[in-house]
Amino acid sequence: MTARFEAIHTVVYRRLGAFAGWPANYGVWAWGDEIVCVFATGRLGRESENLHLEDQHHAFTPVQARSLDGGLTWQAEPFCGSVPGARSLSADEHVTKDLEAGPNVDPAFDLITLPTPIDFADGEQVVMAARTGISGRSVSWFYVSKDRARSWNGPFRFEGLKSHEEALSARTDIITLGRHDALFMLTAPKADGTEGRILCARTQDGGLSFSSEGFVWDEQTGYAIMPSSTRLADGTIYTVVRRRAHDRFWLEAYRSADLGRTWSCVGTPVRNTGIMGNPPALVALPDERLVLLYGFRDPPFGLSAVVSRDRGGTWSEPAVLRDDGDDADLGYPCALVRQDGKIIVVYYFNDRDGPERFIAASILEAPTLS
Repeated sequence: MTARFEAIHTVVYRRLGAFAGWPANYGVWAWGDEIVCVFATGRLGRESENLHLEDQHHAFTPVQARSLDGGLTWQAEPFCGSVPGARSLSADEHVTKDLEAGPNVDPAFDLITLPTPIDFADGEQVVMAARTGISGRSVSWFYVSKDRARSWNGPFRFEGLKSHEEALSARTDIITLGRHDALFMLTAPKADGTEGRILCARTQDGGLSFSSEGFVWDEQTGYAIMPSSTRLADGTIYTVVRRRAHDRFWLEAYRSADLGRTWSCVGTPVRNTGIMGNPPALVALPDERLVLLYGFRDPPFGLSAVVSRDRGGTWSEPAVLRDDGDDADLGYPCALVRQDGKIIVVYYFNDRDGPERFIAASILEAPTLS
């Protein structure tokens, strides 16, 4: 099965000498044609010591961008939430130790208790998960906005997850079950303290408290991190996770029929995501087809997608959405389906026009399959 997409590519945020990246760590939300995404911004490095051409001696700070025309044009805005510990939000792994937030955060004093329940059914309320870093010392929390991301309340603690509170590496992957009922899919450390497995946490009181439901993946070689999840029409929770073992990088799918308590592996939608891997962005179309988007970090560098028309049982061959990246330092998409059924995916990118790492968006027509 082959999928074909019609795509329009736009620039969300690009600045001379800047490194803007990793929107998958934060999130994207929409209210009709109004769309907001959050990402990190820092400075370019002079030469890359690893995958990222970043200046680790300069703080990465959160920025958001807003579109009022469905993603065609964007305006940058400051992130107005309180960032505990330092200037960097969800980016300690990209700065030197003296700029890390983690060592300065005391959850008992720096994180606050959510005063009123979140109404997950209220489209005007959105939630963003955040963290300090990705090691076993990471601290995580969440924010709530009731005014379309013009302001963010928090940082709120994950009450009830105290045994995990100082280890979670939270990113925004939330599955609504009811008005005050939701699952939060959170990356947690393995026994050796390294990032590596996924905890499904549940709140049934609108975020006032959480319970640990179950781990998606038992500890093995490598890691399973950065899930992207949806609830299927029959109530099944379907999640795709970023996997690594030795020098192999791929995307793996899991299902839960009991709201996250137990999980079973159901396949490999993408066999290769390129050097160092890339996280998934999973969306469900109105006709129940699933679309899975990801950055591809081997030549030709770019953005790809696969499609399932049987609720994740089988997947199409990869469709290349763009292959004009200059190197592997790209991807980390987050995505949603607009009211008109088109997909918008936001990710970081690089090209031959300059060394900047910038935030891009692609607007995709619903795919055709053959």
